[in-house]
Amino acid sequence: MASIEPLVRFSSVQKTYDGHTLVVRDLNLDIQSGEFLSLLGPSGSGKTTTLMMLAGFESPTSGEIFLAGKPITKTPPHKRNFGMVFQNYALFPHMTIAENVGYPLTVRKLGRSDREAKVQRALDMVQMGNLSARYPGQLSGGQQQRVALARALVFDPQLVLMDEPLGALDKQLREHMQIELKELHRKLGLTFVYVTHDQSEALTMSDRVAVFNDGAIQQIDAVTRLYESPSNRFVAGFVGDNTVLIGEVSATSGGQCSVLFPCGSTATGVNVNAAVKGNRGQACIRPERIQVHRAADRPAGNCMSATVDDVIYFGDHLRLRCQVAQQAQATVKIALASQTIPAPGDQVWLHLPPEHLRVYL
Repeated sequence: MASIEPLVRFSSVQKTYDGHTLVVRDLNLDIQSGEFLSLLGPSGSGKTTTLMMLAGFESPTSGEIFLAGKPITKTPPHKRNFGMVFQNYALFPHMTIAENVGYPLTVRKLGRSDREAKVQRALDMVQMGNLSARYPGQLSGGQQQRVALARALVFDPQLVLMDEPLGALDKQLREHMQIELKELHRKLGLTFVYVTHDQSEALTMSDRVAVFNDGAIQQIDAVTRLYESPSNRFVAGFVGDNTVLIGEVSATSGGQCSVLFPCGSTATGVNVNAAVKGNRGQACIRPERIQVHRAADRPAGNCMSATVDDVIYFGDHLRLRCQVAQQAQATVKIALASQTIPAPGDQVWLHLPPEHLRVYL
């Protein structure tokens, strides 16, 4: 069966500002029509530069960007037919909400009646249809964000690009807007490319996430695979909480390996990077996958002794901070309804299920 041509393709794209340091290095990335793709990474990782090259505000130093199979590297931003939402909203303060949203249509010289109909439809999409006569200064941050989104959607773009558009909102409103954006994407079927440094935001909204670091994609995957099966130590540490235990690889078998820890315990896990006996490895596991046992009921394998330093209430779960001999503090998440809720100072056994323990070099 023939493969489906992507809507956007980055082919061997590189970007440098000073001729020496590559901000984006050898980027090969396909974006499928209709997907919600997030570019996730720390500051300086190359994610925003990638978005700006796609928008046309930056030019690649080398390589090519294609849209529906045609090169657009030299196409100016206003001819790419992309909607753009910035963190600061970039609304015109002297224009009403309707005028702000209608501005892209005015530039395109659309007739007044068509323009008014499209503006009303776009404002209704973001539940702002009754505030069209107000000015940006009369709106809250969340309302301004909706207006900026309506302006990006009003001319039926091929692609909607968003650069940390929820960054200025408070936590509760940001989480509410994440759900609204995801629902809007589902209804419209447009292609969204979204830049964020917030891992939970990326996991909540996206079909796929591309994790950037040091100018390169470390992993691009569906959100469940990204979280459950990180491909390297950076992704494991950056996406979600992680408990890390350092030891020496003592044996390998197939796709698994065993790690001997300084405390004398041994645990078997997934051998992610083809470690061999004698390698120093990082055994990583999500805190919610660790099981807490008393001495009497602990499993026979993949267990290590720990002392509970602290028990912290998080509303929907409890978080234990545990001391394991010669290791950094280990974090464990347990349900509020758990039958085993230890107290600070208790000795417990931590069971590390082998299917969830991943060993990295």
